[in-house]
Amino acid sequence: MSNRTLQLDDTLYRYLLDHSLREHPAQAALREATRSHPHAGMQIAPEQGQLMALLVRMLGARQTLEVGVFTGYSALCVALALPDDGRVLACDVNDGYVSIGKPHWQSAGVAHKIDLRIAPALDTLRVQLAEGGAGRFDFAFIDADKTGYDAYYEHCLQLLRPGGLIAIDNTLWGGAVARPADGADTAALQALNDKLHRDERIDLSLLPIGDGLTLARKRQGPVNRP
Repeated sequence: MSNRTLQLDDTLYRYLLDHSLREHPAQAALREATRSHPHAGMQIAPEQGQLMALLVRMLGARQTLEVGVFTGYSALCVALALPDDGRVLACDVNDGYVSIGKPHWQSAGVAHKIDLRIAPALDTLRVQLAEGGAGRFDFAFIDADKTGYDAYYEHCLQLLRPGGLIAIDNTLWGGAVARPADGADTAALQALNDKLHRDERIDLSLLPIGDGLTLARKRQGPVNRP
């Protein structure tokens, strides 16, 4: 018995995957295709993707946002969890990375659900707000440049409906957030974690899954900055 989160050694982690993970063949193939990529560490853990898919289903989500696509595994996880008329508005600046995932989106039969925008994410989010998108989205996933997280969070919070959920990746940052900041990325994550802890606009949980996953549920009421 334990009153704190277990440490996962390789044996226990393998057990977790063997007794929980349910992947579409396209998901497994995309993870394999990304394995040899120089930045393969940027891909989310499969158990995190499965958790996000479960949350999307529990929300009954139809309209979702993704800030930072990389090779497309997280977008694939979410798209598979959406109904056929659901949509992932996926924002990235590097079409070269995303091109690795596109064939796997096709083979999973979900490419029509993923609306990929190759442009700075803030530009795409601002366009959505300008076109009346506030309150339109059910779920957002943020996994891009860490110094941009605060701005992405604020824009996604406006675009989310009350009761919608934002998932933010890398919020434990390999443990670096618990030590004096060693660079701009760590400092940005520390500042965001502090802000979210006191942000009364959301319900909050920071989970030790992957590299740290923050879940922020939008409460009822205005979303002005605290």
